[in-house]
Amino acid sequence: MEKHSLKEIIGLLKDRKISEKELLQHYFSRINKFNPSLNALVSLRSIDEVLNDLENLKGCSVQKKTKSLFGVPLAVKDLIDVKGLPTTYGVPKYKNNVAKKNSIIVDRLIDSGALIIGKTNTPEWGLGSHTFNRAFGATANPYDVSKTAGGSSGGAAASIAADLIPIADGSDMMGSCRNPAAYCNLYGFRPTPGLIPEERSKTRHKKLPILSTLGALAKTPEDLAYFLDIVSGSHKSDPFSFDLDCSFDDVYLSDDKVHERKIAWFNDLGGYYQVEEEILEQCKKTLLSLAQNRVVVEEIEPEANPYHLSNSWKILRSKSLYDEFLNYNLSSDEKILTVDWEIKNGQVVKETDLEEALVWRSLWENEVNSIFKKYDYLALPVAQVYPFNKDIPYPSNINGKQMETYHQWMDIVVLSSILGLPTIAVPVGLNRNGLPMGMQIIGKRKSDLDLIAFAKKYETIFSCSEIVPQKFN
Repeated sequence: MEKHSLKEIIGLLKDRKISEKELLQHYFSRINKFNPSLNALVSLRSIDEVLNDLENLKGCSVQKKTKSLFGVPLAVKDLIDVKGLPTTYGVPKYKNNVAKKNSIIVDRLIDSGALIIGKTNTPEWGLGSHTFNRAFGATANPYDVSKTAGGSSGGAAASIAADLIPIADGSDMMGSCRNPAAYCNLYGFRPTPGLIPEERSKTRHKKLPILSTLGALAKTPEDLAYFLDIVSGSHKSDPFSFDLDCSFDDVYLSDDKVHERKIAWFNDLGGYYQVEEEILEQCKKTLLSLAQNRVVVEEIEPEANPYHLSNSWKILRSKSLYDEFLNYNLSSDEKILTVDWEIKNGQVVKETDLEEALVWRSLWENEVNSIFKKYDYLALPVAQVYPFNKDIPYPSNINGKQMETYHQWMDIVVLSSILGLPTIAVPVGLNRNGLPMGMQIIGKRKSDLDLIAFAKKYETIFSCSEIVPQKFN
């Protein structure tokens, strides 16, 4: 099964070439063999418990949906509630925080026939693009177990890359779907906020834009499309949720349409972002290949000030997280560096600071909207550094330049986060040390269908999913 995509597995199940029980046993066998070295899945249920769920599912009189995950084992990010399982946020205090109900996305997965087997590991409170915490420890990268799998959906990415589960949900505030996808040679999708509905925080400041969204990671865009059709769409509990006029599974770009597409390559924003040179070289090589496939690619440097973009983000992110953390009544002994940093900065944000940050955001929004009049997509590297040693919290410098904050090394993902733009991380191959990397393809707001269609064509050109971590093959 490890050489099959999710859609192929669904086909095998429907054709009865494999049973749901055999599929479950296959994945649990791989989990037992490989998860100890990866630490990607946590709060795992026993196979007997899940087999019991399968028997109950088979006995249900409700017909299977046409597009179903019937009998497919999945794990859910440990920031999202699954009834009967702990939602720990990676924090020891919450190891016994057993959820009393499902999140919306979990209900939709279960309604489609999915079997929830446990949780995917995440950094504490989902902060930072390196998955390590005091509750479970660090998640390793299947391409090099001494390296990080990224984050905050690092457990999800490592699980898919090592074929412990076929696909996974994620969430993305500051690259948390995109970064681990790039680090594990996967496709990671951050949709337009509201595409995948969720319960919105009641503490949210009315002036703050939505900075975080649920998303997904997969081996192929086809798998992403299948998954998105199940979890997307409006819900009464989310006032920002919305429907689309067709399915992700049905959208494709013809060669003629692909040849009309135009990409604006932002590179490193005129040197503003510190990026390892080989990353830029890999992205440029990929863009050259796209150009040879008659996609128009042009390098541009926006006129808006990237310093304003970064500062606006720091203010809006810290304020948003500080308001959220007030719900948890955190004591000093429960906090970690990332939480302390956000609280320290968020609690001193004044209304005038918010107004200034929103002005800076507006300048960038106007700039990007102007660029989108000429181009269909924007492109940037997903990450500024390759997967690093999993025993360090984060890179302290890039290209010899010291990072001023715990998340400055991820700054390159901020553009689409602050503007609420759908973005897909696409693989660009392995570097000379065999470590994966990816590139962001950013679309116009609510152009999610088109972005997935483009990614499908991208996979047909590059066949990224054929590259697998040899140790787990």
